[in-house]
Parts: sequence; C-alpha cells; structure tokens
Amino acid sequence: MTENNPHIILKTKALSIGYASKKERTIVASNINIELHKGELVGLVGGNGIGKSTLLRTLTNVQNALGGAVFINAKNIKDYPALDIAKVMSLVLTEQMMSKNLSVFELVALGRQPYTNWVGSLSENDLTTVNTALTQTNISDLKHKRCFELSDGQLQKVMIARALAQDTDLIILDEPTTHLDMYHKAYILKLLQKLAKETHKTILFSSHEIDLAIQLCDRLIVMSKDNVVSNTPCNLISSGTFETLFPKDLIAFDEKTGSFRVKK
Repeated sequence: MTENNPHIILKTKALSIGYASKKERTIVASNINIELHKGELVGLVGGNGIGKSTLLRTLTNVQNALGGAVFINAKNIKDYPALDIAKVMSLVLTEQMMSKNLSVFELVALGRQPYTNWVGSLSENDLTTVNTALTQTNISDLKHKRCFELSDGQLQKVMIARALAQDTDLIILDEPTTHLDMYHKAYILKLLQKLAKETHKTILFSSHEIDLAIQLCDRLIVMSKDNVVSNTPCNLISSGTFETLFPKDLIAFDEKTGSFRVKK
C-alpha cells in the first residue's frame, strides 16, 4: 500500500523517547525513524513494558521528546497551536470516560469541538459528519442510548466514531482492544482496517494482539529492547524481526503461519 499511497502523514526523525528530570534522563528508545502514509492501518507492537505508551505519548505531544522531532503533514508537531493539532490528529485513549451519562450521539458530537463556535452549537455540516461517523462504525441504532448502557465493545466503537467525527488525517488509539473478548478484539481491528481503506485516514494503534496485527495491518512498528523498526508484516517476518520479541525458551514465532506459539 505504501507504494500506491506515498503521502506521508506522520514522520519521526532521530526521535528519542523517555523521561527527564532535573537530576537524570531515562532513555526508553532512541534513533526512531518511522513514516506513516495516508490510508494505512499501522500497528505498534512489542512486549509489556517496552515503551509503546511512551512512544504514543511522544507522538501525540502529550510527553516531550528527549531528542529528534515528530512531524505531522511535514510540520513539526511543536509548531502546531493546540486547536490546530485537534484538527489533524485525534486520540482514543484507554482511560475511562469522565461521564457515561452522555448519549452516544452527544459523545460522538464532542469530536466536532475543534470546529464549533464558542457556544459549541452544531452546524448542519457538523450534524452530517456525526451521523456519517455513526454509520461508518455501525452504531446508528445506538445513538439515543446512554453510554453507561453499553458493553465494552459498543463503547469502543463509540469512541472510534468520535475520532472519525473529529475528521483528522491521523487517528491514534492506545490499546483499543483492552477488556474485549477474542471476537470483539478481531471485530474492532477489522473495523479499523475497513475505516482506513474507506476513509483514507491513517490509523495507528498499539496492541498486544500481535497475531491479529500481522494479519490485518499494512505496516507494523515493532519495539524491542534493542531498536524500533517499521515495515510491512511480510518484510518483518522475512527479516526475523518477530523472533526477537520474546525469550526463545517459551515463545516461538512460526514464519509459515505468521503467528506465535508456546513451546512444548
């Protein structure tokens, strides 16, 4: 897909991520050079505690980089005013919502906040965008339900719809399949794959579901203790990248099936 869709939505240049205090700097990963292209579904994978959340926080400007730079649409993320960032990048986080008393429609409509006037009233265009997002995520029948009435899977679709209503080039999701059973994990990731193809938005998500990500993503970002690499799943498999993710005494990667298995 990259060759057919060369427009770069997000790019990092010699990015270093980690934590800094007055006394010390803790580098989690360094020299990260990745490119995300228009219309791609991109999975960020790696072992527990490897730094996936730190990378996402840095890419979204929630956390400062220790070095290097992040560019969105060829513009340094540090040069975007806060309101303008909300027009190019939308986030779906794992934190619980502040209020589940909102209706589904009201929550999805919050995605239009960067575009509404100071009283927050919705224009005809805003209403159309919200209803389109509800349709794209197959939740139009839930629009009048309160969010506390929803299952975890339904609520995740509502959060994705809100990101779609925000109408940004880039959507970033932190662990969108957490707390879901296997069917709904696959459903959500298949939905993201469909949305990337149909809307031509770039969708980046972090996940522990490496097997599913290998099957569904156009591109993967793989974090290990030694480096961060980005490529197509096929190229990553052929280069042996996945064989380095876990200790070989317990987990093995099968190149033929593109999946992990527990050693007997």
